[in-house]
Amino acid sequence: MLKTVIMAVSFALVMGSLGDEDAPPVIQSGTPVIYLAANLDEKDKLGWCIDTRGRGFAETLHAHSCKSGTRGVTDTQFAYDAEVGQIQSVAFTGKCMTLSDPENTKLPFGLLDCAPDEVSQRFLYDSQSMEFRLGGNASNCVVVGQESASAGPFMSRDLLYADCGSTEDRFKQWVVKE
Repeated sequence: MLKTVIMAVSFALVMGSLGDEDAPPVIQSGTPVIYLAANLDEKDKLGWCIDTRGRGFAETLHAHSCKSGTRGVTDTQFAYDAEVGQIQSVAFTGKCMTLSDPENTKLPFGLLDCAPDEVSQRFLYDSQSMEFRLGGNASNCVVVGQESASAGPFMSRDLLYADCGSTEDRFKQWVVKE
């Protein structure tokens, strides 16, 4: 009898945790910050933010567990400037998210010098759909990859662009918090 109860409780806990993938994350980062609306499988419920690959500055971007802002600005903090359509790094002044290598299926986005007239840095955010569409090709969205990986004490995913119409909402809906 006790074994049956333990198995039933274990099953309920496992089934309940499976539904948490689309639950909102618990963001501990300072603002401004841009993060994925769904927590997906981020193990500590920190959510997914845009991030430079590796520690500190890097010219390539991926999605990473959102980091706490308690120790100052982190490399997972980005701001959206709707006036020029740029996603700007908070930690690295004058650097913007850029579709720098569109043929690269793992690392298409880079962090390069901001250039307001550069179409590869133009992103249109739709607050209704919660999508970042690429200014040069409005049918494509900024999305996270479907697979996650360990990144030390955190987690990472590819940061990609894909057809908006064929991508599940949970991989392409972003929250912009100022």
